[in-house]
Amino acid sequence: MDLKNFLLDVDGVLTNGQFYYSNKGKILKKFGPHDADGLKIISEYLSIKFISADKRGFDITQKRISDMGFSVELVTEKDRESWVESNYNLSHLVFMGDGLYDVPILKKSRYSIAPNNAVNEAKKIANFTTIQDGGNGAVYEASLHLIDLINDSN
Repeated sequence: MDLKNFLLDVDGVLTNGQFYYSNKGKILKKFGPHDADGLKIISEYLSIKFISADKRGFDITQKRISDMGFSVELVTEKDRESWVESNYNLSHLVFMGDGLYDVPILKKSRYSIAPNNAVNEAKKIANFTTIQDGGNGAVYEASLHLIDLINDSN
């Protein structure tokens, strides 16, 4: 299997998908503690990038992704499918997503992963569904799964 890129949605995948609001707006997102370790390991095999449609919480997302040493693009749900198709060769892409707008990309990617807490439509399409929920080790689990998949195909 010729995989080159690992593209991940953020909210619901790297986070638990919940937002913390005050009367001033979105103030926090909850990221899991082990996902960065998995990403460090899989980055030896695949190029990693993130996408998010969360404009109001993008600064929070950008800070976490940057702290892990990766980059994130702000891509609306409406533009998500066309953006991925114009920026990636889908035959070499692993995509991890959890929501309804991720389903077309999960279908078209070479290999697709959904966290356990993804919407049913995403889990039905995904090649692999993690045992763990997004924000609770799903990306770590997916990374280890991908390493096994890559090693088995060599």
